[in-house]
Amino acid sequence: MIVIDAFLWRALLGGLGIALIAGPLGCFVVWRRMAYFGDTLAHSALLGIVIGFALDLKWHFSSQLPLATLLSFSTLVVCILIAILLVILQQQKRLGTDTLLGILAHSALSLGLVALAFLQGEGLRIDLQAYLFGDLLAVNWTDLYWIYGGGIFILLCLIFIWSPLLSITLNEELAQVEDVPVTWIRLWFMLMVALVVAMTMKIVGILLITALLIIPPAAARSFAHTPEQMASLASIIGCLAVVIGLYMSWRWDTPTSPSIVVAATLLFMLTFILSYQRVE
Repeated sequence: MIVIDAFLWRALLGGLGIALIAGPLGCFVVWRRMAYFGDTLAHSALLGIVIGFALDLKWHFSSQLPLATLLSFSTLVVCILIAILLVILQQQKRLGTDTLLGILAHSALSLGLVALAFLQGEGLRIDLQAYLFGDLLAVNWTDLYWIYGGGIFILLCLIFIWSPLLSITLNEELAQVEDVPVTWIRLWFMLMVALVVAMTMKIVGILLITALLIIPPAAARSFAHTPEQMASLASIIGCLAVVIGLYMSWRWDTPTSPSIVVAATLLFMLTFILSYQRVE
């Protein structure tokens, strides 16, 4: 019983930490209509994983550092490159951001799958489900240090650029007139999202982190009167989803990450109904 309590507590702490990070960051994802950006990074992460395995297969980097560290680093590099490429491509006005995200997402995913086929031809077997759904119940104390250490850094960065990023979100042209470094702030924001995805992907899976970036902020939107309120509510709703999802997983032996996403979806539906009744 003590062992069960220990891993459940670690899973709860890990999930709450990620929800606290994803809430405020996800608000800007929703405000800037970049919900597909998380999926783009998730698809790109697959390419990063395959590149990490390829590097280890050819040069045996895992003899110098843990394979998990190598995969996290290669994933982070690919996500950063995708974020930088998106910022560069956004300078042109012919294609919208949603179109660019679709192109980058499917291109990165296809490249990853093709590269994976070559690696499997070399006899390597990769369990992609571990990266799609993660294993929150297997979180250890080192993972928690990464989550909370990286989370504090990301939240401090977000606080630092909060005002200019909000100005860009409200009116990009006006922000440029006010000498806000639009391109750099936009890049900074995308790099923070890329860091969150790369940092938490193996722990909670691509499905959960992208869902926590979108669903809790969307649920909080109807009840918030200020951007700061929405960021706080998004974190609270995300934390509630983690608690409810973990209980569902423990009670009915369901997959942890999908259970948390289901809980977040139910909370979104509840807030949607309540906000609709309030308008009535």
